[in-house]
Amino acid sequence: MSNFLYGLDFGTTNSVLSIYDEDKKELVETIRVPSLIYFPERLASEDDNYVIGEEAIAGYLEEGMKGRFIKSIKQILSRSSFIETRINGRRYNASDLVSLILKDLKSKADGITGVNCEKAIIGRPVFFDDDNASKDTLAHTRLTKAVEMAGFSNVRFQYEPIGAAFAYERTLQSKERVLVADLGGGTTDFTCIELDPEQAYSNDRSKDMIASGGIYIGGDSFDSSFMWNKGTPYFGRDTMYEATPGKVLKVPISLFDNICTWDKMNFFNSLRIKRSMEEYYHYSNNDPKFKNLLTLIDNNLGYSVFQSIEQTKISLSNNDTSLFRYSTMGIEIDEMISLNDYDEVIKKDIQKISVYLDKFLKEKNIDPGSIDSLFLTGGSSMVKAIRNLFAAKFPDSRINSGDNFISVANGLAYSGYLFEE
Repeated sequence: MSNFLYGLDFGTTNSVLSIYDEDKKELVETIRVPSLIYFPERLASEDDNYVIGEEAIAGYLEEGMKGRFIKSIKQILSRSSFIETRINGRRYNASDLVSLILKDLKSKADGITGVNCEKAIIGRPVFFDDDNASKDTLAHTRLTKAVEMAGFSNVRFQYEPIGAAFAYERTLQSKERVLVADLGGGTTDFTCIELDPEQAYSNDRSKDMIASGGIYIGGDSFDSSFMWNKGTPYFGRDTMYEATPGKVLKVPISLFDNICTWDKMNFFNSLRIKRSMEEYYHYSNNDPKFKNLLTLIDNNLGYSVFQSIEQTKISLSNNDTSLFRYSTMGIEIDEMISLNDYDEVIKKDIQKISVYLDKFLKEKNIDPGSIDSLFLTGGSSMVKAIRNLFAAKFPDSRINSGDNFISVANGLAYSGYLFEE
């Protein structure tokens, strides 16, 4: 019987598991699922109370977008303010929710290998929440608990960009100094590393690691900025209401901040908040755009709106213009977005990445001219402003990309040396 190792990349947008046969020293298969959980409003049975990934999307749509649909769960790992949520009468903390996705991946992988594999390399960002040590510790503790709950007892952790580096190393013909940028949904992580295809099976790679760092900005940040700038005006961000006779105020801006961030929108459904919004709607003389906000929250439409934003972003990776279109339950959005418009929307996020990268290179004493090549991975690496940023900072370095969604998991599966240390 073969011995297997799983490389597991739990991501903000997608989660990926790569199966590695340690005896044959080769990848067997890679499994990818969207990091989504759907809890139907009506349960078929106690054992059938949630679905994962593509099934979550299908179930959410089939049920008329009722129930609880949860996305970007990785974002709540570092949030001390999130203790638990109650869904269909049951309490779920952060580790509980994450473990549901990890269990699904493990079950699928065990079905392929035919064994109960408890050995895994688990990816983690360099920093879960910038360089805040307490938040990072909290996130790592919660992720560790989720991994245990999923059935993994023999585990090592690896920085996600290092995993991507080892996947890239298998494509090289000669030694290179590489800057790896893993641009995911939640974070942007960097690793500077010496890669050498002749060292790919070495049990000691510590001497090859030059520096690692990261910042808490990713694709979700871009989508959030887009929702704020281009989406919230359609949901009544500028709505005025008459608080008392003759006193006209703008509705609280915090309402719209909450619909721009997925981890907040997931739990933005308390009766108190809903009653407040209904009052604002009444005293705004039934403003039709503010009505859109009520429709959004009451019908759990957040995911479908962000799908439209995601499609606009993807289209602008290859085109100079794209239509931001959404038409559901009376909410009508039909706006042409140019690449320049989009670049302006995400300018502050790109600038933060740029400033952090400059700081990273300076503090780690890395000369941009010493970098032979760049390896960009993660869904956000396709954004034109990102590629332009790296091209400007490293004009003499080659820019390479692998599979933006499975590179990290593959590289984690190649990180078995960690069990030898």
